[in-house]
Amino acid sequence: MACPGFGKPGTTSAREAPSGAILYRPRPHGRPFRVAPAAVAAAGTGTGPRALRLTNRRDTTPDALSAWTFADIDTQLRVIRRGTAEIIVEAELRQKLERSRATEVPLVVKLGLDPTAPDLHLGHTVVLRKLRDFQDLGHRIVVIIGDFTGMIGDPTGRSETRKPLTWDDIRANAETYRTQLGKVLDMDRVRVEFNSSWLGSLRFEDLIRLTAHVTVAQMLQREDFAARYASGRAISLHEFLYPIAQGYDSVALRADVELGGTDQTFNLLVGRDLQRACGQEPQVALTVPILEGLDGVQKMSKSLGNYIGIHEPPREIYGKLMSLSDTLMWRYFELLTRLDEAEIERLRAGHPMEAKKRLARTIAAMYHGESAVAEAEAGFVQVFQRREDPGEIERVQVNVGQLGASGSEVKLVDLLAATGFVSSRTEARRMIQQGAVDVDGHRVQDVNASVGAGERLIRVGKRRFKRVMLQAS
Repeated sequence: MACPGFGKPGTTSAREAPSGAILYRPRPHGRPFRVAPAAVAAAGTGTGPRALRLTNRRDTTPDALSAWTFADIDTQLRVIRRGTAEIIVEAELRQKLERSRATEVPLVVKLGLDPTAPDLHLGHTVVLRKLRDFQDLGHRIVVIIGDFTGMIGDPTGRSETRKPLTWDDIRANAETYRTQLGKVLDMDRVRVEFNSSWLGSLRFEDLIRLTAHVTVAQMLQREDFAARYASGRAISLHEFLYPIAQGYDSVALRADVELGGTDQTFNLLVGRDLQRACGQEPQVALTVPILEGLDGVQKMSKSLGNYIGIHEPPREIYGKLMSLSDTLMWRYFELLTRLDEAEIERLRAGHPMEAKKRLARTIAAMYHGESAVAEAEAGFVQVFQRREDPGEIERVQVNVGQLGASGSEVKLVDLLAATGFVSSRTEARRMIQQGAVDVDGHRVQDVNASVGAGERLIRVGKRRFKRVMLQAS
């Protein structure tokens, strides 16, 4: 098969920006970014599939990426296997690693991200940690921001058609990714691409040729599509194009390895099929487990409220991790940290509370540093082990009249919503019914309860305190 647009991934246009930097814009829809003129000269003019495109990297020279002493193959595989769900096919990965070490050419390791959510949580970092493993082993990391595929919307795990994103949504979310990825990856050694660079220029004829390599029967083998088809729920034709578009990303990059969660296995395998059809050596598909949330049952998700955001305050991260079950704690150690196995076994032999503190310290420090973690741990000990009030509590002043009430009392559900403890009165009622609200040290379980004027210490959940000064109207 003559691959559509093959050999021309990442075509760019350039113009001088007022600052003297050169503004590069992936065609036709990629977001512009700046590169210093010196980096332009250093990068050369290669246009082949392995040539480095000019992206938001400080060092774009091939020498900077390949000047690395690779570990022996067994050591690399041991690092790669840790926290991995499946490697398709491991024998092929070994061959690629052997060739890479012999030729001193790093593997191209790809991760695609759809800019569907602006904030990353610990569930997202499982695959990012694995990508960092490859980076630390000396391989070439490519992160693809799916600005083009974001218009389709990944149908994985969906019971209905996902609403496509607008370009404004995509650009805004992609910008936040740049900052957050740096919490896990060394962004100086990451190549960032927007897949509109090659998908946007495909012709309809090209699309027909690509779709000829995937059958409808294959598509309906996907659990989510099969369930929707069996129940008579609509499947839009454009949703079938998503795995083909993602697979073509691998063709454009000549990817050696692609990473994803276990729910992405089908899409990763389509990439292998398309590469083979294009005469390329198929990529290795490496999947990582889906991390359970704080409830230990469902996957970590912001919509389910069982998540830990990487930008949450260190006290919140620390406290949430301390609430994990003893069983789930060890899974978090395996998937979210890089403590060696001997150290984890030593922790297993000790008291679960000490192991959990080590987990909370380790993860919170990844995103906020050691000094902030020490303060968070001290706060946890003060509040939950010594049963003392937290030393520093946010103060909020509210007037009864602001809440549409009169006199000197206000409904507790209204007060919780007004002071930012909850996002709605419905959530406030749920928290009260669950026994998760204290006022001045007394648990409140009546959803119709009122609070009188004065200074009140309110706690919602295990870790959220505020001192509320309620003024009569």
